[in-house]
Amino acid sequence: MSTRYVDHPLQPGDRAPNVVFDAISREGKIALDDFRGRSPVLIGLFRGLHCPFCRRHVAAMAHLNPMLREKGVQSLAVVNTPVERARLYFRYHPIPGLLAASDPARASHQVFGLREVGIDTVMAIRIDLPGELPEPMGVMAMDEFLNKKEGYQITEADQQMMTADEGQLVGQFLIDREGIVRWSFTEVLEAGLHTFKAPNSEELMSVASQVAH
Repeated sequence: MSTRYVDHPLQPGDRAPNVVFDAISREGKIALDDFRGRSPVLIGLFRGLHCPFCRRHVAAMAHLNPMLREKGVQSLAVVNTPVERARLYFRYHPIPGLLAASDPARASHQVFGLREVGIDTVMAIRIDLPGELPEPMGVMAMDEFLNKKEGYQITEADQQMMTADEGQLVGQFLIDREGIVRWSFTEVLEAGLHTFKAPNSEELMSVASQVAH
């Protein structure tokens, strides 16, 4: 695994590092180098399944996956959730056809330049989700509310991840066959009022069409 650390998210034109993960969707390992010379890959790096926003990102990746596969692009969702906990979750919430992997040490976030923000910044964020939240809420209150609403049971493994990565940024990167980042999306965590923001799917599909040729 690459140990190179960067202090900003990788951008189009940057070379993506190799990272080796424990596979969730099957036994064994998944490495980014597995895709080199074979197919482009969209990798999503998320806090963990305890995070309601991250579950939404994974679901969005699963929705786009068939269309990306038609273009020859693979998709890989990486969560900080320990592998056995993640396998249990996906047993009851299957994501057919989408590769998933576990990275509880957050090594991939580091080498892709997805930094952590301070607890003061996290505590100053308010989330507004009309129709899902009764009112704007702080991040921790929102997590608790949505997890209860969606029936997500927090385990000890989840609690450890929640303590470790509350301020971890998430991101998605489209990497071509040569290992070069061609498109990226990075979460913004800063004080103020926020809503859930997903990547622009039309923009992503447009770039995917270019890298697939």
